[in-house]
Formats: sequence, structure tokens, C-alpha cells
Amino acid sequence: MDKLEVLRRCDLFRELNEEQLGLVEKMCDCETYEPGAVICKQNVLYDRLYVIEDGLVGIIFEAGLLSQRQLQAVSNFETFGWGAVIPPHVFAVSCKAIEKTKVLVFKGEDLLDLCHTNCGVGCIFYRGIAKVVTDRLQAAFMQLLGVTSQD
Repeated sequence: MDKLEVLRRCDLFRELNEEQLGLVEKMCDCETYEPGAVICKQNVLYDRLYVIEDGLVGIIFEAGLLSQRQLQAVSNFETFGWGAVIPPHVFAVSCKAIEKTKVLVFKGEDLLDLCHTNCGVGCIFYRGIAKVVTDRLQAAFMQLLGVTSQD
């Protein structure tokens, strides 16, 4: 699948017009991670935002040296690593490939520069981040309460 199609279907970029998508497309690179690969580590400074083209990534909270809990998983066209564009740019969780995963990778600084120079893109982009955060928090609350889709 080409980069533009992935971006069109991504939760952060789907509301951008074709011209805006073209600007964003030029900013990303492709990377592939094998199952078990740690993509980013909790409590570490990161400057990368990821969009999954194909695959599955676990969002893992590390409560201690030997204690990990997978909170959620993200898959095709979903994002992780948005801490790269929100200060203090430290990941609150670790992210690990569950299966072979192909991603589009953005430098956080490049996205921040684009948002500052193109307010239309910035507004849509940060609205997308707010939606992702809201959806993930809601899913986490449901998980804490033990509510399932069958309830």
C-alpha cells in the first residue's frame, strides 16, 4: 500500500485534504519490525511518531523491572508515539511488535514545524491526537471496570 493511502486512513491525518496529505507524506519513512521487537521504551525521550501500515503493536506498561502489563494493542492505520509531539516527549508506555509490523515513521520535530507553519494542518492534526487520546482513555477505563462488548 502506498504512503498516501495509509495516511488517508490514519486517525491523525484522515481529515487532511490532498495537498496537506502531500506535505505530510514527504515527511515519513518506512520501517519494519519483527515480532518481539521493542519499538520504544517507557520513560525514555523519543522524537518519533508511528503510523501502522500493516501489523500489530502492543502498548505495554512496565510497573517494575519484572512486571509488565499489555494495556492495549494497535493495528493497521492506528498511531502510537504521539508523545513525540506533546511535551515533555517522554513515552509513558513501551511499544512492542506483536507480529511483523510495517510502519510509517515521522520525526516529531518535523511534524511540530509543519503545525507551526501551516495552522490548518496543525489544527486537524492535534484534533486527531485529542480523538486518539480520548478513545484510548475510554478503552482503558472500560478495561479497568471489566466491561466488555458482551456486557
